[in-house]
Amino acid sequence: MLAEGLSHIGLVRRKNEDAFVIDTVNGVLAVADGMGGHQAGELASQLAITELLKFIRQHNYPDVPGMLLHAFQQANRAVFEQARQQAVLAGMGTTMTAVLVRAGMAHIAHVGDSRAYLFRQGEVTCLTTDHSLVAELVTQGSLTPDEALIHPKRNMLTRAVGVDGHVDVEMMTVSLSPGDYLLLCTDGLSSEVTALEMAKLVYTADSMSGALQSLVNLALQRGGRDNITALLARI
Repeated sequence: MLAEGLSHIGLVRRKNEDAFVIDTVNGVLAVADGMGGHQAGELASQLAITELLKFIRQHNYPDVPGMLLHAFQQANRAVFEQARQQAVLAGMGTTMTAVLVRAGMAHIAHVGDSRAYLFRQGEVTCLTTDHSLVAELVTQGSLTPDEALIHPKRNMLTRAVGVDGHVDVEMMTVSLSPGDYLLLCTDGLSSEVTALEMAKLVYTADSMSGALQSLVNLALQRGGRDNITALLARI
């Protein structure tokens, strides 16, 4: 697996509250988008990513999905306890989407509205479901996907890492084939660029770094209303 990442503050936010990690030795890709005032969001995302990676590096369970789930719960506890210890950090949390690649399989754990996509033979599949109010309204038929993009509560999450002592983690496993691409991103990219546009940029780019720069540039051209982070891996 070859992988690269790129993060940009965007054109509106005063700080970058996204965090990411790439560890190809251990097959780890993860992205997080923090929330909370007084730099709490920035702290939450970085702490969650750090704890996730530390757990995976320190453990080697035969049950790979179980190991990833335990890593998520450890990250959740770390953010939750940090917020409990400092009143100024109360309510902080973060999205997190992580992929653990082992033996030709991608094990995915996900909380929030950051996303994981699979690009295969020119086609794109979103592997995750947003844990957000507007996503639930779309599922219920109360909103159309286009209406969800401009809804005033489009950033309201229904799940986040670190808000409670335990978090419900969405888990899935997909088989991988040579030539597949995995893309992880925060909503700063997915809210500005469609999945089909992402696929076109990935497949027409001269390199992964070029693809990432094109993805970020398009999100900026569309307004760059949030921090923008994307990780791209080629199998």
